[in-house]
Amino acid sequence: MDFFTKFLSFKKNSDFLSSQKTSDCSSEVCNTTQEDSSSRAEEIKIEESFPDKVSQDDHFSWFQKLTTSLFQTSSQLKKDIGNLLTKSKLDESILEELESLLIRSDLGVDLATRITNVLSTERYKKDVSSAEVIHILSTEIEKILVPVSQPFELNVSNKPNVILVVGVNGVGKTTTIGKLAAKLSDSGLKVMLAAGDTFRAAAVEQLKVWADRTSSDFISAKVGGDAAALAYEAFKQAKEKKKDVLIIDTAGRLQNKIGLMEELKKIARVLRKFDSNAPHAVLQVLDATVGQNALNQVEMFRDVVGVTGLVMTKLDGTARGGILVAISMKYQLPVYFIGIGEKESDLEPFVARDFAKAITGLSEYERVGAHDNTI
Repeated sequence: MDFFTKFLSFKKNSDFLSSQKTSDCSSEVCNTTQEDSSSRAEEIKIEESFPDKVSQDDHFSWFQKLTTSLFQTSSQLKKDIGNLLTKSKLDESILEELESLLIRSDLGVDLATRITNVLSTERYKKDVSSAEVIHILSTEIEKILVPVSQPFELNVSNKPNVILVVGVNGVGKTTTIGKLAAKLSDSGLKVMLAAGDTFRAAAVEQLKVWADRTSSDFISAKVGGDAAALAYEAFKQAKEKKKDVLIIDTAGRLQNKIGLMEELKKIARVLRKFDSNAPHAVLQVLDATVGQNALNQVEMFRDVVGVTGLVMTKLDGTARGGILVAISMKYQLPVYFIGIGEKESDLEPFVARDFAKAITGLSEYERVGAHDNTI
């Protein structure tokens, strides 16, 4: 059982759920009608005795990969803080420059103010080392991230669980879907992938490759087809085939493209014709390399389609990993997964403590000395 499985949380109801009668297909999608039906949803049997902790070897290996991926961010932070603290007494000029430094690091104005307030209260006019500042920074980042570090939950009695994946162009939605499908399939769940990015044939082909690789069912439409109609048909087939999870890809869209954003609303409306709670999860994929622009993306997608959780990708190629902290502090949306590479194993559940230490360049068990200027 891999690291992912031990963190992925499954919910089971004690009673079987009755499938709701489905209404006629909406006129905004098609004219096809389907017969009303009433059936008992079959409860999936999965292993419930997940270990409380992952093995130390698995965890250490992942922490090493995360630390390596965030090296650009952590090394720049440590260098800048070290250069700033050339005199031992903490004064107003140092606090102001530190605040500016943290903002430039994409950690956000709120965190920068929070850190300088802590230092001003506890260390003003006192000796302070770069190591102490780094550890205070790590501690405060962890406090911010703990509330958003939540397990991704699926109610496997409800078939299918519908996951709608959204985001702007180039953030890695299709790859993220493929990795998630692989993990879910490996956990014994039956998965269907829907290629809702009907504008790009390459995206459809890429998702088909992932479907074949993960033994997932696959459904697509003609290039340029109606994504909402595809979502409708995908839900219908997933229900008939008793799939546990339906993951719907969507076309990448800039947050200022009104027409494309309206299409997301339409997809959600169509899904709710089958299940008033669908989509059961709306995951927004974010690219860490875009920095502050990610804040605007979250705000727009949250308002339009009701984002329920985040996935941050491309942390392995940027010095702007701090943006995840700024987003978490501002929007407080769950961060379910982070991606640090192209392999299936490079998508893992988000763990606040690990991220806080890795982004500040601390080892997993490092402790600070009272006046140690080295880290």
